Amino acid sequence: MSAGGSKKAILAALTANAGIAAAKFVGAAITGSASMLAEGVHSVADTANQGLLLFGQNRARQEADELHPFGYGRSRYFYSFVVALVLFTLGSVYALYEGIHKIQHPEELSSPLVAVVILVLAIALETYSFATAFRESKPLKGRASWWQFIRNSRSPELPVVLLEDTGALIGLVLALGGVGLTMVTGNPVWDGIGTLAIGALLGIIAIILIVEMHSLLIGEGATAAEDRAIRDCIADGTTIDRLIHMKTQYIGPDELLVAAKVAVTPGLDIAQIAAGIDEAESRIRAAVPAARIIYLEPDLYREPAAGA
Repeated sequence: MSAGGSKKAILAALTANAGIAAAKFVGAAITGSASMLAEGVHSVADTANQGLLLFGQNRARQEADELHPFGYGRSRYFYSFVVALVLFTLGSVYALYEGIHKIQHPEELSSPLVAVVILVLAIALETYSFATAFRESKPLKGRASWWQFIRNSRSPELPVVLLEDTGALIGLVLALGGVGLTMVTGNPVWDGIGTLAIGALLGIIAIILIVEMHSLLIGEGATAAEDRAIRDCIADGTTIDRLIHMKTQYIGPDELLVAAKVAVTPGLDIAQIAAGIDEAESRIRAAVPAARIIYLEPDLYREPAAGA
């Protein structure tokens, strides 16, 4: 996919999170709320993460060189992986520490109504960011579920932003619940419990992202639909008789490598084989536009020996 849609979602998230972070820190300073402070750190982590995603997209646009002949497309995977680590260390671990501390040493909140107002405004801004990511992701998701989209997408930024925004919205509701219960019961332990819940939530999201980005970093092949499309269009029954075997790998979100051995019709000369392979490459690119690098090796098909 083009990086345009993901860039729009990243910029929306960055703008929203920068404003939210400032408001949360002001609210935390006024109220002394641990959950508000944890949410402020969470928003700082999210803002830094969006900056990293934009930097990764910029690095991915570098031209291929002698050291990286297939280009720098995987930079987008690497910086998305770093985002997951930042979310875990700066967001989750800090919130867990602060939550435990506030439960063990509860402190009264001052001006909790200020925290409530800031959290409600933050929910509105975060909803805008989430709506942008949702809108940009929907055409790519197709008929798949959202979980399948996150698991199967070869473009890392939109799943990252979607999960971050989902976590941020749920975290804000948890922070609001912690502050609200503290106001209603007069027991500041609830603020610490809300902070602890935010830390656990961020940890779960970060682990999901780490697992997914690790898989993309080490190399994922074509999706099931793309694999079928490529296999269906290689043979033409004239020059290329059948596909013998094939391997694919995404070397960047928008660039698929296809390497295959194909059986050519016996008796053809070199010019006919070369023309047939060129036509097969054109068919593959028409069926799967992301297949930009294609290597087809011609061979003669031999039936496997009996008992092999």
